[in-house]
Formats: sequence, structure tokens, C-alpha cells
Amino acid sequence: MTEGCIKKRPKYLNVLQIRLPLPGKLSILHRASGVGLFLLLGPLIWLFQSSVSSPECFETFRGVVAYPLAKVVLAGLIWAFMHHFCAGIRFLLLDVHVGTELPSARQSAVIVFGVSLVLTGVLWGVLLW
Repeated sequence: MTEGCIKKRPKYLNVLQIRLPLPGKLSILHRASGVGLFLLLGPLIWLFQSSVSSPECFETFRGVVAYPLAKVVLAGLIWAFMHHFCAGIRFLLLDVHVGTELPSARQSAVIVFGVSLVLTGVLWGVLLW
């Protein structure tokens, strides 16, 4: 092998400087929301179980959820679920070769972000307000 054929590779790759396209960001957020939902599934089930165990526990739960920080955390969980759900539908469509062209992939990524934010707002209004 000659010296001219060896490609120089970067020794240090700064992940924060990489500019991903919107579908790439959507994919990373889909994975991150899935991990977050998985890790918080146990505490969420425990909170739900404790809230339905007795009227006193339900009132305690309502008191905790009334705090603004708890509402922000729950809104984040609602967004994570909505984003993961909508992006999952998009990925299922991509698996059957619907919307695989670059313009439609970008458009579907924008739609997923928009729909997940709108659904989060609707559920925030219904559940937390």
C-alpha cells in the first residue's frame, strides 16, 4: 500500500459540532425518549398504583402534582411519550418504504415534531391544567 492511499481520519471527533439534519435529530430524540420512558416506567406505575389505592393517597398525589415543578416533569413525560409514539409510526412507515426519499423524510420529521408538540399541549391542557 502506498502512502497516497491512506486517508487521514480525525483523532478527535467533537459530537457537539456535528450538524445533524432534522431526521437525524428526530432519530436521536426517539431513542432518548424511549430510554427515558423505560427508566421511568417503574416509578410511574408505582405512582399510579398508589394514587388509586385509597382516596387519601389520591389526595396526596393531587397535592404533589399541583406543584409547578411536578407539572413540568409530567409535561416532559407526556412529550416524551407523544414524540416516541409519533416517531415510531414514522419509522414503521419508513420500514415499509413509505417516505424514504430525502424531501419526504424531512417533511415527515417536521410533521412528527409538530404533531407531538400539539398533542403534548392538548394533553397538558386536559390532564394537568
